[in-house]
Amino acid sequence: MARYKSGIATQERILESTRGLLGEVGFESTTVKAICERADIRAGSFYNLFDSKDQVILTVVREAIQAVDPDPEGVGSDTVGQLAQTYIDFILNERQMGRVYLQLALTAGLTDETLRLRMLRHHQHRVSRFTDAVVREHPELPADEARTSMQLLIAGLNGLAYHWVLDPEFDIRSKADILLRERVGIG
Repeated sequence: MARYKSGIATQERILESTRGLLGEVGFESTTVKAICERADIRAGSFYNLFDSKDQVILTVVREAIQAVDPDPEGVGSDTVGQLAQTYIDFILNERQMGRVYLQLALTAGLTDETLRLRMLRHHQHRVSRFTDAVVREHPELPADEARTSMQLLIAGLNGLAYHWVLDPEFDIRSKADILLRERVGIG
């Protein structure tokens, strides 16, 4: 039992170190060596728990993706406003993970095929969730128009999030409210 608890504690130190490094130095500079140094462990301990740097980063990405979703089960009860506000709350309240999420979407998505495909699947899932929500709220809206509208809304939300990363004083919440009102008539 003590070995199990030790392994859990070591795994959490690795994940925390990875989150910190990703937020501070980015994907490319987050190395197994840097993770191990920050976690104060040996490389052997790292490789007992993770096969590679990519695996630990994918674990951190999965956590970030789950944090963005107000209803991970996707049972179809959330609204466009809830989905959008949860994303903005994630960016504002989970600053480090929000930055990692955005950074991975931009940088790793261009340089690492596994991460690119994972982020693309997540993006497509978000578009579907937003589309389902807007169709529930506006059943008169044709499906293709609903999907295009939600793609534009998500692109706008991502743009606001990137702006906030560059300028933390930027009022992302009020701009998101305006975007929601203009895109789907809610706010």
